[in-house]
Amino acid sequence: MDVVVVESPAKAKTINKYLGSGYTVLASFGHVRDLPPKDGSVRPDEDFAMDWQSEGRSEKRIAEIAQALRGAKRLILATDPDREGEAISWHVREMLKQRKLLEHVDVKRVVFNEITRSAVLDAMRNPRELDHNLIEAYLARRALDYLVGFTLSPVLWRKLPGARSAGRVQSVARRLVCEREAEIEAFKSREYWTIDADFRDP
Repeated sequence: MDVVVVESPAKAKTINKYLGSGYTVLASFGHVRDLPPKDGSVRPDEDFAMDWQSEGRSEKRIAEIAQALRGAKRLILATDPDREGEAISWHVREMLKQRKLLEHVDVKRVVFNEITRSAVLDAMRNPRELDHNLIEAYLARRALDYLVGFTLSPVLWRKLPGARSAGRVQSVARRLVCEREAEIEAFKSREYWTIDADFRDP
């Protein structure tokens, strides 16, 4: 019996039909752990070490996967084919590894862009390892989100009561919008003419 992990329970049900009785397909229901919202969850001075935590729902999903893995030969991580999907697969693997449940289990990653029988079966015939470039991209994005948001948002709340938050993307986007609005307000209109003329040789 092989265990397959996808993100959505609806996908799990459909994919289980395609794969048949030799597989158990379970859903992670999205991300299974995240940075705790407290100071020190990302430590730049320690090579950007990160602390992770999971909540009750996520622990329940991991427990279900752990139970299904008993006696299984392979764990197939089939989360979405993007950076966040790769991150979810990595988190699932790391949480199971911490519980020492993968010592005799072959862990593979498969991706497909559509939930059709042919796409799923083709992906299962072409497994790969986790993409560490995508995982590193996710870790960098998550660290920046945390460091920028966690550091700047409290300052923003103190200085501008009623402000919502600061962030890696939204703060830069706001600046671009504000700068453009300032240019519009500073624009001085003036009258101009356009002249069209047709010339003929004498």
